[in-house]
Amino acid sequence: MAAHIGRRLRKGAATTAVAAAAVAALSASQAPGVTVDDQGRQSAGDATSAPDAAADDSATGNSPYYTDLPPLNSPAPSPSAGSGEVGDRSASEAGIPATVLDAYKKAEAALRGTGCNLPWQLLAAIGKVESGQARGGRVDADGTTVSPILGPQLDGNGFALIRDTDNGAYDGNRMYDQAVGPMQFIPSTWSWAGRDGNGDGRKDPNNIYDAALAAGHYLCRYDWDLSQPGDLRKAILSYNNSTDYLNTVLSWLEYYRKGTHEIPDGTGALPDDRSDARPGVTPSAPGTTPPARPGTRPGKPSGSRPSPSPTAPGTGGPSTPPTTPSPSTPPTPTETVHHLEDAGTGTLTAMAGHTFAERISTRAETQAGKAVAKVRIRFTIVGDTDSTFAGGESVATVTTDASGVAVAPALQAGERTGTFAVQAAVVGRSVKGVPYKVTVTQRAADALTRVGEKELTCVAGGEFAEPVAVEATYGGEAAGKVAVTATLVTSADDPAENDKGPYFKDADGKAVRTLTGLRTDADGRLTLPKLYADDTAGTWLLRLTTAGGATLDVELTVEPAATPSPDPDPSADPDPSTDPSADPSTEPSQTPAA
Repeated sequence: MAAHIGRRLRKGAATTAVAAAAVAALSASQAPGVTVDDQGRQSAGDATSAPDAAADDSATGNSPYYTDLPPLNSPAPSPSAGSGEVGDRSASEAGIPATVLDAYKKAEAALRGTGCNLPWQLLAAIGKVESGQARGGRVDADGTTVSPILGPQLDGNGFALIRDTDNGAYDGNRMYDQAVGPMQFIPSTWSWAGRDGNGDGRKDPNNIYDAALAAGHYLCRYDWDLSQPGDLRKAILSYNNSTDYLNTVLSWLEYYRKGTHEIPDGTGALPDDRSDARPGVTPSAPGTTPPARPGTRPGKPSGSRPSPSPTAPGTGGPSTPPTTPSPSTPPTPTETVHHLEDAGTGTLTAMAGHTFAERISTRAETQAGKAVAKVRIRFTIVGDTDSTFAGGESVATVTTDASGVAVAPALQAGERTGTFAVQAAVVGRSVKGVPYKVTVTQRAADALTRVGEKELTCVAGGEFAEPVAVEATYGGEAAGKVAVTATLVTSADDPAENDKGPYFKDADGKAVRTLTGLRTDADGRLTLPKLYADDTAGTWLLRLTTAGGATLDVELTVEPAATPSPDPDPSADPDPSTDPSADPSTEPSQTPAA
C-alpha cells in the first residue's frame, strides 16, 4: 500500500511538469507569442478559462475522465507492431491497440480535405482520456467493445444533471443519461453526432470506428481549423468543458505527435486516476457503473434499510434536533421559460446550393411574456432534406441574449428541393417550441449568353462544325448546376418544336429537336451536343431556356447543297469536226455535164 501511495505521489509531481511542458510545447510549435491571429481566433496561450457551456451541450455531458498524463520518456518513434508486451506497463501505456489506432486513422482520412485539419493523434488523445483507448483495446474484430463502456449516471449528485433523453436505448438508464462508448458520448449528443464508421449500416456508440468518426465530425463542426491553436482549444473544450481536461488532452496530443506504437488489442493498460476522485468518493471508472433501474432513488442503494424514526425526548431513544428548513432555491432561467416565440424571422427560401439570407430568430419568454436570457435553444432540422446549418450539422444550440433572443447559424441549402422544417426547443424543458417552414428552390439563372461569335452554318444534309456553347449567370454571378432546355423552334414567335431543319441525335442516332436534363457546370457553362442538318435549307432558331426565366435564341443557317453540272443535250448542233456528214470523202460524186 505504501509503495502504491509513493508511486502516486511521485507520479503526481512528475505529471504536473509533463502537462506544463506539453501545453507550452504545443503552443510554441504552432503560434509562438501570439494570442489572437489575423482571423480573430484565440491562441492556445489564452487557455486560462473554459467557455460558459452547459453540460448537455458537450459531447460527454462533462462526465469524469482519466487524468493520468503521459510517461516522462518519449515514445519510441517506430517500434515493431508487437513491441508492447502484456506485462510491460510502460509499453502498454504508451502504445495504442491495433484496432483502436486503425479507427483513429480512418476517421482522419474520412475528414481529410474538409479544411478541418484533424490529426488522428487528437482522437487518440481524447480516446486515452475518455476510456483508456477502449479499456486497453478490449474490442472485437469489428471494433465493438466487448462490454459497454458507461460513465456514471448524470443525476446531479456530484455531476451534471441530465435526465434521460433516449429512453435507455444507449445507456440502459431510463432516469438519467450516461456517457456511452470509447469516446463517451451522451445519448442526446449521439442522436445527431453519431456516424457509421465501419460501413455496417449502424451508428453504434460502442463501436470504435463509429465513435471515432463521430468524434472527428464533432470536433470539426463550425468550420474550425484544428491546425490553429485557438480553434483547437475551442474544439477540445466543447468536448468536455474543463481547463484541466484541455491540458490533459493537449499533453497526450503532444506525446502522440512525437511518435507511438501499435500494441495488440486487449493488452493496453487502464489509467489509474479519475477526475472525480476526491476524499470520501470512489472514482467512477467507465464501465463499472450499472444503469439505474427505473423507480430506484438516485444515490440510494436499492434494498437499504430505512433510517430509524426520531424518538421523542424522554422515551429512551436518541433525540433528533429540529431541522431548519433550507431557503428555497431561486429558479434557473431555463425553469422560468413558459414558451418560445418567433422573433421576427422572415421568409426562409433559398436556391439549392446557396446560403439562406434570412436566419432563424427565436425568443424565450415567461408566461407573462417577459424575455428570458441565458437559456439554451436547440434548433433541429426536420424532414427529407440535405440542407444543413453552417458547419454541416443538422442540430445547433444557441444561448439567448439579454433580449431573450437566440439566432440560429445560417442555413445552407442542399441540392434537394422542396420544403422541410426547423424546430426550435428549449434544452432541458418540455415547453411549446416554434416550427419554422423552410423552402429550397431549384437552381436558376436570370441571363444566358452565347460563348463565341462565329456564325453557325452548314450545308443541307451535313453537320455543324461549331458546337453551341453558352454561359448562365444569376445576379451577375456564374450560375452553376442550372437545368437548361434546348429546343429547335418553329420561329421567334412560335416556341413549338420544329419538324424540319437542324436536329440533335439521340443514343440510337435518331433525330430529336428538344433536349432536357442539360446542366451548366460549376462555372455556369454548357456546351451542347453536335447539331446536324436535314436536306431543308434556310435559317432556323435554337431556343435555350432555364429556371428563373433566362432565354437565349441562337440562329442557325443551313445552305443549299451544291448543284452538279448538267449532262450534254444530244439534240444540240454537232461539232463539225465530229460530224460524219462534214467529211468530203463521203460526199456524192458529180457527173460532168455532156
